[in-house]
Amino acid sequence: MASKETTQRRSSRVRRQIKAVANGRPRLSVHRTSKNIYVQLIDDANGHTLAAASTLEKDLKGSLKTGADSAAAAAVGKLVAERAVKAGITDVVFDRGAYIYHGRIKALADAAREGGLSF
Repeated sequence: MASKETTQRRSSRVRRQIKAVANGRPRLSVHRTSKNIYVQLIDDANGHTLAAASTLEKDLKGSLKTGADSAAAAAVGKLVAERAVKAGITDVVFDRGAYIYHGRIKALADAAREGGLSF
C-alpha cells in the first residue's frame, strides 16, 4: 500500500499537469473511499466549487446497493454532469487525483461524458 507521502506526491503531480493545460476550464476532482465516491467541479481561478455530487446524497443513497461500486460511481458521474450542464458548464478537465484511471474512476468519467461533459 502506498504511503501518505507517496499518494500526496502523485496527486500533486497530476494536479500540476492538469492546471498547466486547463486554460480556464473548471476541474472535475474525484475522491474515493472504501465506502463512497465524491466529485466536485472546482473553479481554480476563484477557488469556488461550482457543482458537487456524492453517494451520500439522499436520492442516490436509497437507490444504490452500495456506494462503493462502479454503478454508484456511474450514478454520481451522471448527476454531476446534469448539475454542471444546468450551471452552463460543458468543458472541464478531469482530475483523477492519486487514483489510476480504472474501475470506479473510469465508470464515473464515462458517465460524466455521457451526461454532457467533455474532457
